[in-house]
Amino acid sequence: MSTKEITLIAGTEETRKTLLDQLKGYIGEYTHMKSYAIDEGITESIQSDLIIVSSDLVYGEAAPYLEDYNRHKIISVRRTINYNFIDKLLFIPEGTEILFVNDVAETVFDSIAKLKEMGINHIKYIPYYPGIKGVKPVKIAVTPGELDKVPSFVEEVIDIGPRLIDMTSMTEILRRLDMLEEKADEVSQKYMGKIIQLGKRLVESTKETHRFNRNLNIVLEGVNDGLLGVDTKGEIKVSNGNLEKIINTPIPLTMGKNIKQIIKNRELIHFLLTHGESNNMILNIDNVDILINKFFIEEENLIVTTFKNIKETMDMERQLRRELVKKGHIGKYSFVDIIGNSEGMKNKKKIAVKLAASELNILIEGESGTGKELFASAIHNASPRRDGPFLGVNFSALPEDLVESELFGYEEGAFTGAKRGGKKGLFEQADRGTLFLDEIGDISPKIQARLLRVLQEKEIMRVGGSQIIPVDVRVIAATNKNLVEMIENGKFRQDLYHRLKVLYLQLIPLRERKEDIEDLIQCFIRQSRKNHAMIKDEVIQKLRYYNWYGNVRELKNTIEYMLAVCEDDVIKLNDIPEDSFFQIKLFDRFQQQDEDEIENLGNPEELYFILNMLYESMLSHQLLGRKQIAQMARENGLNLTEPQVRQRMNILEEHGYLLKSKGKAGTKLTRKGKRAAERQQ
Repeated sequence: MSTKEITLIAGTEETRKTLLDQLKGYIGEYTHMKSYAIDEGITESIQSDLIIVSSDLVYGEAAPYLEDYNRHKIISVRRTINYNFIDKLLFIPEGTEILFVNDVAETVFDSIAKLKEMGINHIKYIPYYPGIKGVKPVKIAVTPGELDKVPSFVEEVIDIGPRLIDMTSMTEILRRLDMLEEKADEVSQKYMGKIIQLGKRLVESTKETHRFNRNLNIVLEGVNDGLLGVDTKGEIKVSNGNLEKIINTPIPLTMGKNIKQIIKNRELIHFLLTHGESNNMILNIDNVDILINKFFIEEENLIVTTFKNIKETMDMERQLRRELVKKGHIGKYSFVDIIGNSEGMKNKKKIAVKLAASELNILIEGESGTGKELFASAIHNASPRRDGPFLGVNFSALPEDLVESELFGYEEGAFTGAKRGGKKGLFEQADRGTLFLDEIGDISPKIQARLLRVLQEKEIMRVGGSQIIPVDVRVIAATNKNLVEMIENGKFRQDLYHRLKVLYLQLIPLRERKEDIEDLIQCFIRQSRKNHAMIKDEVIQKLRYYNWYGNVRELKNTIEYMLAVCEDDVIKLNDIPEDSFFQIKLFDRFQQQDEDEIENLGNPEELYFILNMLYESMLSHQLLGRKQIAQMARENGLNLTEPQVRQRMNILEEHGYLLKSKGKAGTKLTRKGKRAAERQQ
């Protein structure tokens, strides 16, 4: 049998693709097919063994290209609902009003009639086509591929795809191609196969619905609260077993019964069934206080009510608070964990201990890596709130759109992706404890305003909520920014600054307490996997000369690097990273000025020697006199007398490298002198 040529003409491109796929699925292997869409334009005269047009309307529009054509070779097919998507309609709730949208009135009413003939008559169809007037606005629309014709007031669109060629027309196509007797059974089997696939999908969907309902019942019975759902007439739609215990009723709350037949408390019945009144009440049942909350689901005409035993709820809240502590919402560090015996660090710890005894807010300022979170945790653990939770948030690590919901929590439905039941924010979770707000200088003006209100009123309101929630939280804020400068530039609220800075702690950078470096190094080694590793003294001395602009965090990273690359668990000089590893500030200009200046002062080798000796004595907390310097100079090959040392020191003092004092204070290096000495190490 020779291959026949078929031409399909449809109104739209989407209909063309859908019908072409259908025809190929049934008779594609026996024919050669061409296809056109009126909307896309036809530019040639059409000739084929059989021309299939998607409707009488399309036939009229295609007629100019079919002039004088044998009418026997043209068939205008009948169309039916696309069974591939019919299951979408079966799960629309009974009685729901839906808009049925198509291009013209004829196809709209024909499609609705077809759906009802198929038994899909549990929903109420409202016809809609371009030009129709007085249409009732509804939320759901169903359309066979005509998405662009759906009106804007519709919220949900169900696309069931363009209508398909029905089996009557498919049989006629086979007859026109002289294939009916030979191919009818095969085409029929393919059609039945499609119907069976649809049936399987429906069976799977039904199984899934049963599984969902079974799991839902398990969840309802597992909820600690009592749950009740009734319609406005009082007929029970859903309930759980815990409700029967809470309201102490001997009669089962069976679905379909009226609540008035079971509950005899008139006050409760009035509250449950009266729409528009208060949504909360407290009722005493058998000497037990019950908190009752209700809300109305308009789409389902359903009143849902929850019942809570107030005493049990409060006990659970206390247990939850204890669990927060157990789960790590605690201050991990105390003052004994803060390494440093320098005078500066001892003084800071002494001040922090005193601040901990207060309930007032604290602002901690310091460069990145100076231990702001460490001090905040230690303050919490030394405070009267030590048994409460300690939670922290770093504003520089949070996207702006998440900060508000993280701090204050949100109600269910507050935004896309919000969890069912809503979520507590950090202020609620930290109730009766401490909240650490790190990098406070990074928050937006909007969050600054909300935070100020919380600090003033001691209460919060969740995102999307209307309920005021009191909170008892001590705030410790921290920043590495200059907030005063930000206030002057209009980037930080002055009133918020003073609410945060009731108490204040300024932390010391590591370069100003270098005597703590060795203790920190040994601590980091003990905390590592190579806790038995040794570090050479010359390595420690070398590390003490660097200014550690990344502070303790940079020092720790450096030690971890050296532990990773050292051999035989011994850290040597060649294990120190290259210069590019370190965070070095831009002081090249000052360095060059200092070098040029000392070179021009005469005897630069001797001047540098004196600076180095004074620097080392400073690190070892020893006083060094001119006589000792002169003696050390001779031991190192420099012929310096004590008067010469005095003269060189006068030169260094004159140019700002050192400061001479009488008595026990001795001679001290200035910052400029320290910088010059450190370059020589």
